[in-house]
Amino acid sequence: MVNTLSELAGGPHAGIRSNHAKGLMASGYFEASKEASDITYAPHFNFPKTDVVVRFSNASGVPDIADSSPDGFPKGMAIRFMLPEEEYTDIVVISVERFPVKNPEDFLELLTAIKDSANAQTKPTPIEAFLEQHPETLSYVQLAKPAPMSYASEKFHGINAFEFENEQGKTVYGRYLITPLNGPEYLSDEEREQAANNYLLDELPVRLKDDGEAKFIIAVQIAEEGDAITDPTVVWPADRKIVELGTLTLTEMMKDAASYEKANMFNPLALPEGISPTNDPILLARPVSYAISFGRRLNP
Repeated sequence: MVNTLSELAGGPHAGIRSNHAKGLMASGYFEASKEASDITYAPHFNFPKTDVVVRFSNASGVPDIADSSPDGFPKGMAIRFMLPEEEYTDIVVISVERFPVKNPEDFLELLTAIKDSANAQTKPTPIEAFLEQHPETLSYVQLAKPAPMSYASEKFHGINAFEFENEQGKTVYGRYLITPLNGPEYLSDEEREQAANNYLLDELPVRLKDDGEAKFIIAVQIAEEGDAITDPTVVWPADRKIVELGTLTLTEMMKDAASYEKANMFNPLALPEGISPTNDPILLARPVSYAISFGRRLNP
């Protein structure tokens, strides 16, 4: 998967991520809500205040992709919560509610079909054949690809479910939902056409300098019996219960971002007690592929 992602991005690009290559980092803090302890005893959702670092990014391994490009969809957000004794836990989310495939094997087949279709002379092309056989992927491909006004005005979703446990031993399954305090905002078609290549990278530092902060609500959508918890292509009904976990506040751009990005990997399975993974095959494969890409960044 990593090899094919790099090839599709015209790489490998030395020292660069194989996906979500272009991005930037900010720092701030998270304040847990009173309701958070109802579903989990995880420390960062029970401490009054936890320091965080956040990386926003564009999809693809193209390091200079235009921020407004549909090929940079979905946007990514990775949050690292700093825990006591130099430990941490991460949340990794994207700006869409679903993943295009059910498992890593299908993902590799999808990437290979895209690659093999570049110069295909026959019909159906490999990607057309793949989409015909995978309606869940076709549904994903047909999603709207809006361009956010700012990384701070984008809404992010956890495509993988986790098991949350509270101090009484009660467990629920849920997916993260991260929403700008003032709601999402997107560029018009005209604004998108006129947007500079790095408009998102340029906008956030100005926003934090002028406004002093950018806020998000971190919540979790709770699954009900019968909801798919190991299939990231399935979107749960909108009427599922939402529990607010707290408020994320970004205060400044990270000063040593470049060195931190190179030396660190965000890992959705870096979990504290109170949160456990499901058997979602996409979730379980993510840290492995991330680690391969991370190793190549360190030793290009």
